[in-house]
Amino acid sequence: MILNLTPHPIRLYADEREDGSDDLKPFFRLAIEPEETPARLATIELSRSITFERVEFGNVQNLPPQRDGYQYIVSLVVALALAGRRNDLLVPYREVRNASGTVIGCRALAQPI
Repeated sequence: MILNLTPHPIRLYADEREDGSDDLKPFFRLAIEPEETPARLATIELSRSITFERVEFGNVQNLPPQRDGYQYIVSLVVALALAGRRNDLLVPYREVRNASGTVIGCRALAQPI
């Protein structure tokens, strides 16, 4: 079972090859709705200036323990914070964008290592 621990739906697209063409067009395959509470990194704001904030990123929050048969879709920062310690985390991979350039989904899920 795959659970979505991001704050938004994950829309998966597949590539469809048109007859006689090398162009690949994405077509919608599946949406994975988010769970109630997303997994996040804790943050501590250390200082603020006009151009940037200094922020310390801490531990991952709201991530369930590993369970057999379960995988979790999380943000890339959450997955990278736990790389090498968890093998059940997936992230959206190979973005799909609309004509305006806005990300509308992904073509795959990846497991950062």
